[in-house]
Amino acid sequence: MRLGIDFGTTRTIVSVVDRGNYPVVSFEDQHGDSVDHFPSVAALVEGRLVFGFDALAAARAGAPLVRSFKRALAAGSVRPDATVRVGEADVPLADLVTGFLRALREALASASTLADVDPEAPLEAMVAVPAHAHSAQRLLTLDAFAAAGFTVVGLLNEPSAAAFEYTHRQARTLNARRTRVVVYDLGGGTFDASLVQVADLAHEVESSLGINRLGGDDLDAVLADLARAAAGDPVLDAAGSTALLDEARAAKESLSPQSRRIPLRVGTTDVVVDVDDFYAAAAPLIARTVEALEPLLGSADAAGLEAAQVAGLYLVGGSSELPLVARELRARFGRRVKRSPHAAASTAIGLAIAADPESGFRLTDRLSRGFGVFRDADAGAQLAFDPLIRRDQRTSPDAEVTVTRRYRAAHNLGVFRFVEHARLGASGEPTGDVVPLEPVFFPFDRTLRDAADPAGIPVVRTGEGPLIQEEYRVDARGVITATLTDLEDGYSVTRRLGTSA
Repeated sequence: MRLGIDFGTTRTIVSVVDRGNYPVVSFEDQHGDSVDHFPSVAALVEGRLVFGFDALAAARAGAPLVRSFKRALAAGSVRPDATVRVGEADVPLADLVTGFLRALREALASASTLADVDPEAPLEAMVAVPAHAHSAQRLLTLDAFAAAGFTVVGLLNEPSAAAFEYTHRQARTLNARRTRVVVYDLGGGTFDASLVQVADLAHEVESSLGINRLGGDDLDAVLADLARAAAGDPVLDAAGSTALLDEARAAKESLSPQSRRIPLRVGTTDVVVDVDDFYAAAAPLIARTVEALEPLLGSADAAGLEAAQVAGLYLVGGSSELPLVARELRARFGRRVKRSPHAAASTAIGLAIAADPESGFRLTDRLSRGFGVFRDADAGAQLAFDPLIRRDQRTSPDAEVTVTRRYRAAHNLGVFRFVEHARLGASGEPTGDVVPLEPVFFPFDRTLRDAADPAGIPVVRTGEGPLIQEEYRVDARGVITATLTDLEDGYSVTRRLGTSA
């Protein structure tokens, strides 16, 4: 069975491949009702982690609850041994994500619309990450799905998957004059956007960008702050603050274009927040997403859409259902703004389309993040940045990208300080969102290869050394592997970047 799984910050949504159709899977919640998502939450009960609906039930009984743990994957400092605080316990992030995905797999088999399917049938999943996800985020996600018992058939950027859903549903809007789609994806924790060129069933992502920490969680916090102020800024304990955020989230999701007042409870105090006040406070967050579109279009307005031959600005992601989002974007871009009828499920549906070998859809994507290395210069006295792979490098499910370099070593030790970056500055060095990866040490001096701690060895210039080859491979999932080789004696070091091993 093939699935599209959108592992979301607040909700995880699954779509299934079913003879050319891609229905969203429904789950049975703790009340026996059918819902179209599995909550991305975890709770600690007597030292044991529980997830999804079980976690929500445990939290109501007083267990510590952690929401939005997917955001921890996006941290620039994340490593496989990173931890997340759950109550009084520090839980390894990898265990948390893997445990959640195992619970999702069990729910699919026992408490979903797929429960009648053969429980021994393999579950093949096309999964997604934010367009600007770095290597560690991609690797941790892939490893967690595999450890949870899913066979991962591919990894797509979230807006790239949503573009498949647009073409599947809105093909009539594309013509010879308007051949592109801009996917505007505002989820629970991140904002992504992609400019996609469409030719029949062939999709080519021309550019992608994102804001790592901007989504529905931030809108909830804005509303909760307004409610707290209306109540006179009372002091709330952790449980009270969590309850207020939960109530703000539910109230935000129930807003309609006709809503005028938002009733909320802050501790023991009932307050009312004016919708216009909420929108005014939230508008700067939406404005940040609009500003982020300018590099895709040249100008963040209707003229930009026209010049870029864009058929539609497609709103997906659960947070794009907030009426303010469509209102602000239509004011800026006009009637070409279209919201997916299944905004929260668009990415999952697109993933299922991509997982279906009979759909005929094809994708050429872009890395969306550049990759390079800081190298020692002047015998280690300075660092020089060497860009290796551009952020607009094309990728496809059928081929790997390989970059190879050869040179004579001039130092005793190579210290490769790899980074991923959103862009390069005028000086040619990375700027903006820069994510350092685990450094790699390669002894050019062969007498140093048994050193216990290469990080403690001073870098010195030695003159002409051995012939060295660097090879960097980017697979279809955007994961980078570095292989460093002494071509004269065959000594080699290989690292999947984003891990410590």
